[in-house]
Amino acid sequence: MSFRRRCPCPAIATHLASGAVPVREFTLARAVTFLSHHYGGRAVSVEPLAGGDWSRAFGFRLGDRDLVVRFGAWREDFEKDRTATAFSGIDLPVPRFVELGQTEDSFYAVSERHFGLFLEVLDEGQFRRVLPALFRALDTMRSLPTDPASRPVRWGQWLLDILVDRPGDRVSGWRRKLAESSDLDALFVAGHKAMESLLPACPDLHHVLHLDLLNRNVLVTTDASRLEAVFDWGCLAYGGFVYEVAWFTFWAPWHAGLSAIDFRASILDHWAANDLVVENFDERLACYELHIGLNHLAYNAFVGGREKELAEIGHRLQQVMTAHRR
Repeated sequence: MSFRRRCPCPAIATHLASGAVPVREFTLARAVTFLSHHYGGRAVSVEPLAGGDWSRAFGFRLGDRDLVVRFGAWREDFEKDRTATAFSGIDLPVPRFVELGQTEDSFYAVSERHFGLFLEVLDEGQFRRVLPALFRALDTMRSLPTDPASRPVRWGQWLLDILVDRPGDRVSGWRRKLAESSDLDALFVAGHKAMESLLPACPDLHHVLHLDLLNRNVLVTTDASRLEAVFDWGCLAYGGFVYEVAWFTFWAPWHAGLSAIDFRASILDHWAANDLVVENFDERLACYELHIGLNHLAYNAFVGGREKELAEIGHRLQQVMTAHRR
């Protein structure tokens, strides 16, 4: 199974800016023209990079610096990247943010470029080597100070709000599209009911969450000994830290290296070694896995033309529901 996913963040999305250019129209030629004008002809070696659904990225050199420019219609995504630079440290390396600005029809952000291997392409041996560094990054995110005012509703309500199709949201209209398949519609309803039943086990926590760590957003060193960069914080949110664990356990079947290890058992061993006891872990993990599946059914229905992806996510969601009922 293989497809590009993207955390849609509908609960915090806003209306599309008037006159904004769709992300697919941010071409290499446009990037070259912008960078040439913006930096007075000093930007060289411009090349397209893998990007998500909400922005287009291009690498370039400016003097002796390797940089990345991203173009998108959503300023808030880039502002979150700038916010995340405050999290950066030896165990959670966030690229330095250089600049945020606006063109005549879009927004752009420039940050330092890093090189390495993407987390999801690692084989079993590499994944095992990087696990200690990955766990340290997750520990760091859990320990960062946060302001409760940054999430105005309780964590459980925030999770439910994500699954509401509101007119004018960034991904509005997905519920009607999902209902075009009676099987997927029934699965969504059943999955939502199962998730709601587990919400009481999920405490109202306020930890830093990336919510998109398996989408070419984490680079590791070539020897897989440490993380090189954690970037694209456009889905930055605040809630229960077990959600990040669910991200890896839910998506494991899509990645050979990850699926070859027992991520759940490994993180529990790590927490036990550090005297961290997580109450109701199984219920919380199941709740968040269900939420991830439901959220991505919604998002892929919104995008359209992704019948294969919808079928794969639906199958995974059914697996989680079946396992939970045992």
